[in-house]
Order: sequence, then C-alpha cells, then structure tokens
Amino acid sequence: MTDATGANGVHKSKSKIGGSHTTIIGGRNGKKIVSVLSQHPKVKKVIPSVITVKGKGNSGGMLTARVLRPDDRGNLRLLISHGTSFQELRIITTVGSFAEGKSIMEELNLLLLDEQW
Repeated sequence: MTDATGANGVHKSKSKIGGSHTTIIGGRNGKKIVSVLSQHPKVKKVIPSVITVKGKGNSGGMLTARVLRPDDRGNLRLLISHGTSFQELRIITTVGSFAEGKSIMEELNLLLLDEQW
C-alpha cells in the first residue's frame, strides 16, 4: 500500500477506493472485505458500482463476497451480496494478462475464506 505523510508528519495509508461514489453494501463488514482485498500488493484500485436490489424483502441478512473471473487485462470483479441487495466492484490490478489475473483471483478468494465477516 502506498503511504503518504500528513500535515503533522504522521504516515497514513492512501485510499485505494475510487470512482464516482464510495458506498459499499454490508456496512462495516462490507468495508472490511474491501479493505482486506485492497491490501494485496497487486491490487491498484477498487471501484464500487451501482447497488442493485433483488426484489422486496428484508434488507439485512447474510453477507457474502466472491472475486469473479478476470478480464483479458487481468482486472477482476468483486460481487458482494447482503440480503436482497448486491453490488459489483471492479478491482484494478497491476498485472496485464488473463492468466496472472486468474492467479490473483484465487489468492483473493482464499483471503475471503480465511476471514470471518
């Protein structure tokens, strides 16, 4: 992660979350998921997308996250579901190929399995 020095000389982490908005579903646990994944050395940026609701029902419920298949340049998608809502986030990586992206996808999914949300 990149460090920046604040006005008081204290080092602080530079945010890897970008895009037109930074809302992430799942509350603190959703943000924790994104934070854990963004600490991977080959993750450059995480860009949240639109939050979609799958019909009527209780908005609470189980929180699940899964890193999906890479594109041709190795960038990934993160799908977070919380109850009847879901959100897709783009994960921009520093790699440049499908094969390298697939390797990172497997590493990130292992990180998701290791943590308790």
